[in-house]
Amino acid sequence: MCDEDFSLMTDTQGSQNTLSGILNAISKCKVQHNQLLKEQQDLSRARDDQEDLAKQFRQRIVKLRISLEEDDNNQARDVDSERKKIAALHDEESRLKREIQRAEEELQLEEESSHHLKQQTDVSTAAVPEKKVVFTGVTGDGANTLNFDVKPHIVFPMEEGTALITFEDEEVAQKILSLREHKVDLGEDCAITLEAKLVQLLVPCQVEMDTEVCSRRILVSNLPKKVGEDRLLDKLEIHFAKRKNGGGEVDDSDMLHDSGNVVITFTENNIAKGLTDKQYHDVEFEKGRKHSVKVTPFLNGEITSFQTRLSACGRTVLLTGIPAVMEQENLQDLLEIHFQKTSNGGGEVDAFLYNPLGQHTLALFEEDCPTEDQSQ
Repeated sequence: MCDEDFSLMTDTQGSQNTLSGILNAISKCKVQHNQLLKEQQDLSRARDDQEDLAKQFRQRIVKLRISLEEDDNNQARDVDSERKKIAALHDEESRLKREIQRAEEELQLEEESSHHLKQQTDVSTAAVPEKKVVFTGVTGDGANTLNFDVKPHIVFPMEEGTALITFEDEEVAQKILSLREHKVDLGEDCAITLEAKLVQLLVPCQVEMDTEVCSRRILVSNLPKKVGEDRLLDKLEIHFAKRKNGGGEVDDSDMLHDSGNVVITFTENNIAKGLTDKQYHDVEFEKGRKHSVKVTPFLNGEITSFQTRLSACGRTVLLTGIPAVMEQENLQDLLEIHFQKTSNGGGEVDAFLYNPLGQHTLALFEEDCPTEDQSQ
């Protein structure tokens, strides 16, 4: 009895020890499991954080790439825009250079004109009245035609492929200008389109000069009209070279064709005054026949002020854009016929001048003096 009871007690204690160990082991496992779960959660959160960072990084890379591409495109557009601006500036510079060149050419013509201005009386300020000018069909060489006169006397350089047309009636010219573009039929299914433009010229409006009497020159006027120029100059030189006539050694003599007077230049300074004081002198141009000429002081003048203004030509129109499609004379005739027809808006033509491509022509404009019909 006693051995069995002891044995049973012993078994009960061993069983209890084993259960306690198992419970402890289970408790430890639970702790370890909880730690593992926590570590797993931490790793999961870390992984999610890394994925978020990677996603943000990729998004930033995409944005940076797009930004770089936009910057490249903007830079390319800016470069293209700057190139266009530079090209436009070059074109504008070329246009301004052409305008400056044309202005310099016009200024040179004005300077040449002012250089040849001549005044026969002592004038401090001469106000030039407004006058109308017209192209009369005359051309000039641009040198001998630029003399000072109260009447306008203007050389106009024509561009290639243009024509000047002067109508008898100013209203016709204004109608042609108002129509602007004109289609001209040249026959055989050939037609050209021209543009009518207003002609504006720079004319003097006020001239100021400082003048002084020349001590070596005299101006001889009231000369006989039937004596030839060479004989006239010879007789004047002979007469005024003689001391008994109050003259002296003659250096030169020139005929002023625009006025018909003669300028005589002496080698000494004290001759001119004595002759001008007497004023009238009898000169023998034909044997036994004398003619009374008038001797007046010759004035040297220096222009101190020269003002100009733009003047529009009322009866003259500039036609531009004329191609070289046929002979000059034939094309000029066809153009003149076209603008003479009232059905084309034209009328009677006073003057017509065509300057073809490749040619240089100077047109001469003079004062537009009205005819008897126009003045009534």
